[in-house]
Amino acid sequence: MKKHTGIIFAAAFSLSLSIGTAWAKPQENCPVMGGKINKSVYTDYNGKRIYFCCNACPEPFKKDPESYIKKMESAGVEFEKAPVAKPVPVPVPAQKAE
Repeated sequence: MKKHTGIIFAAAFSLSLSIGTAWAKPQENCPVMGGKINKSVYTDYNGKRIYFCCNACPEPFKKDPESYIKKMESAGVEFEKAPVAKPVPVPVPAQKAE
């Protein structure tokens, strides 16, 4: 019985993964005005890159980003990952020998 339960669980989990990615789509529309996105106008939020249609849209988004994100995710939008900033080395001054 336990063996069958494990097989059923594994199959259900595998199916949920394939269904979850099957309907995911890249962002095509601005979350604020709904127009076609301009990839040169964006903001990065919690590791996600959010694109907008024009320069007027990032400010309203920043006032309530979670509501926009939630609405887009429920519509099946899969966000691009925001690039991780590389650490900038800070030079340490050499100490004089005494």
